[in-house]
Amino acid sequence: METKEYTHIGEKLWHTKLDNGLHIYVDVKPEFSKSFAFFATNYGGMDMRFQLNGAWHDTPAGVAHFLEHKMFDTKDGNALQDLAANGASPNAFTSTDITGYYFESTEKFEENLKILLSFVSVPYFTPESVAKEQGIIGQEIRMVEDDPQNQVFYGMLEALYAHNPVRVSIAGTVESIAQITADTLYDCHAAFYNPGNMTLCVCGNVDPQRVREIALEVLPKEGITDIPRDYGEPEPEGAFRTETVQSMAVSTPIFQLGWKADPAPKGEEHMRQQFLGELACEAVFGTSTPLYARLYSQGLVNQSFSYGYEAYPQCAMLTVGGESRDPRAVRQAIADEVARIRREGLDPTLFGRIKKGVYGAKVRALNSFENICIGLAQSHFAGEEFFQFPAVFENIGKADVENVIRRWMTPERTGLSIVLPKEEQA
Repeated sequence: METKEYTHIGEKLWHTKLDNGLHIYVDVKPEFSKSFAFFATNYGGMDMRFQLNGAWHDTPAGVAHFLEHKMFDTKDGNALQDLAANGASPNAFTSTDITGYYFESTEKFEENLKILLSFVSVPYFTPESVAKEQGIIGQEIRMVEDDPQNQVFYGMLEALYAHNPVRVSIAGTVESIAQITADTLYDCHAAFYNPGNMTLCVCGNVDPQRVREIALEVLPKEGITDIPRDYGEPEPEGAFRTETVQSMAVSTPIFQLGWKADPAPKGEEHMRQQFLGELACEAVFGTSTPLYARLYSQGLVNQSFSYGYEAYPQCAMLTVGGESRDPRAVRQAIADEVARIRREGLDPTLFGRIKKGVYGAKVRALNSFENICIGLAQSHFAGEEFFQFPAVFENIGKADVENVIRRWMTPERTGLSIVLPKEEQA
């Protein structure tokens, strides 16, 4: 295995690529008793149309999430129970573009790693178990559809995007998951759950060579590294629509405001754009800005206020949201602040303080084994080097952030989603 040291942040990373295409990253932490393993596939809720063995497959919304639920089933029982019996704390998640399985343990790490790699790579589905899971996930979907925070977020995505499947719920709908069969799951597993489309990231008191040896022992000998995917027609530069409004059981209106950013490229530029997006949010309406202070003092936002930058295949966005008695007034106040920045630029002192704060948060995140492993996996799929972030961050200046504010935060790229109390009218 190759090693690389990152002296700025005190990290040393082991890396290897197996013949089956799997990339393994190990961050050794000998001073800790616990270890964390994250086995991830470059497959998420938006990957509904793909090519396998020369043929295109169209799958219902929600398959990636459904597959995550079913992967813990084995011929001999349930992998969650096996890991828990070994003293591990296991879990999994499905996002828009990635699915990951992980555990943390202080003992029997190698045995737990074998269980993790085995159950994720060896599928076991039956028509009966699929039908049972449809009922379970159907209940989960109904709960999600009744969640105002979820609905206001997807309302924003539907405002911003006309075609990209990022606008489709990761869990799907009750109707879409009813179309899922065991064959659907086997096809998607064959395409995406192969070593060439996955990565294994480990952090803790472990032997990197043993991690490699276990992966060689347990995983398939071959993998597919190129899986063509179709994310729909090219998106226009501007938002699909200006606003979406719905009514739900909320006491105060909630909102999500989004700006359609340029799709993020692969490689180091992907990381650079991530930082530019985060800094733009902090500079315009972050909690240390004069604009946020005004919005808060006027009662237009409260402590539910949150914001960030997100990037997925062929799309990226800036978002801000929370509770507000007048979401449209918040949208106008932010538009006015962006117009001021266009004229005057960012305050150098404020920008310097914001940049230090964002960088400090990224360094502090390295205290979490989970953050490190998930960050390594996401960076691998994006074609970037996770621990290289200090050098990339250092080279971002005030003018770079002002430029993305001017280009992205325009009225034409803006979409607002509002959820009103049921008794109020739009």
